[in-house]
Amino acid sequence: MLLLQTLCLGLTWALCLAVPHHEPGHGGEPKKHDHAEHAAVLDRCEGIEMDAAAVNEEGVPYFFRPGHLFKGFRGKAELANASFAELDDFHHLGHVDAAFRMHYEDNKTQHNHMFFFLDNKVFSYYQHKLEEGYPKDISAVFPGIPDHLDAAVVCPKPECDEDSVIFFKDDDIYHFNVRTQAVDEKQFKGMPNCTSAFRFMDHYYCFHGHQFSKFDPKTGEVHGRYPKEARDYFMRCSKFADGADHADRERCSRAHLDAITSDDAGNVYAFRGHHYLRQDVGNDKLHSESIEKAFKELHSEVDAVFSYMDKLYMIKDKMVYLYKVGEPHTLLEGYPKSLLEELGLEGPVDAAFICQDHIAHIVKGQTIYDIDLRLRVHVPVKEGLPLTLFKKVNAGMCGPDGVKIIVGNHYYHFESVKVMLMGRALPEQHRVSLELFGCDH
Repeated sequence: MLLLQTLCLGLTWALCLAVPHHEPGHGGEPKKHDHAEHAAVLDRCEGIEMDAAAVNEEGVPYFFRPGHLFKGFRGKAELANASFAELDDFHHLGHVDAAFRMHYEDNKTQHNHMFFFLDNKVFSYYQHKLEEGYPKDISAVFPGIPDHLDAAVVCPKPECDEDSVIFFKDDDIYHFNVRTQAVDEKQFKGMPNCTSAFRFMDHYYCFHGHQFSKFDPKTGEVHGRYPKEARDYFMRCSKFADGADHADRERCSRAHLDAITSDDAGNVYAFRGHHYLRQDVGNDKLHSESIEKAFKELHSEVDAVFSYMDKLYMIKDKMVYLYKVGEPHTLLEGYPKSLLEELGLEGPVDAAFICQDHIAHIVKGQTIYDIDLRLRVHVPVKEGLPLTLFKKVNAGMCGPDGVKIIVGNHYYHFESVKVMLMGRALPEQHRVSLELFGCDH
């Protein structure tokens, strides 16, 4: 199924076995499988090369393999036709060569459309629905751009001279002017040939194999220590490249944090996947190690963490793990306990923080619950209050300067919880990697 049978000759048997094949239906026609019938077994952490990358209208990265789609930085592969059904209807075409989301508000007919390039055809989707008349020849929609592309990425002014799309094929680079449809051919000397490319958090990334390089979209220049291992920065994998700088990887990772807190001394702990960062008060140096090494009972993937009276309340699924802060961190006797028993809430939750008092603020969906930790029986002190500014919160942290709410790769600062709950518009957006951890690349 999904365009792959002719490709299996060029793939390993392990990958081919992961591909659901056509079975004969009535009249000898290929039978289309239900999307849930076959569990996709491709593992993004095995070093597989992605064919295309794009960011959807909600800022979620999409990574494409033949017939499959990885959404975001974690989770299993899905069948691509579960999200973009018509890609399965053209069996003479290959896998997705390139993809991007057009994000130019002046371009009314194509703004927020997602484009997929397969061989000599281009598909245009709006809100996951194929636009009428598509697929079309690439030359009809993007005149002057060749077929069988390697990669493509949007490039707005002033990052490019004009609002453009950059197309990659072998050593040739094409800057396509969205307004005039003029094509400026260039060569990016010194940059590897891209198998996929995308713009993320105002930076441009060229993927080659399972490595990546950050590049200047005008010149193709690559600055800094590249290439780097893509799984270290764009995936949530437990194993990383040999010799990698783990602290640099964690502070510069594009994957969102699971939780963040500071203890009574002011030391900051930030958790992501299997690892965490620690920044000691008065010291700008960041340390990183595995969660399993420091909190062996947790292993990985915490949902929320807050600190109270020299203890770390670490919430995972429906359980609370209570650790005494120190070296090593010690799980207190009797823990883990259920979230309902310990804090009076059903799990799971999304974030938790405490603001220089005895009230733990627990975020669950679009509701925030206040729990007085001085009480012997911890129950929400009031009904949950609506958190209308956010559809989904990944983490939160409180400090002397107020509340930081982390959503994806950004955070929003509020003077207090009250100001946040009363707010009707989001404050300025800040980058987690740059402004919390000082990553400059």
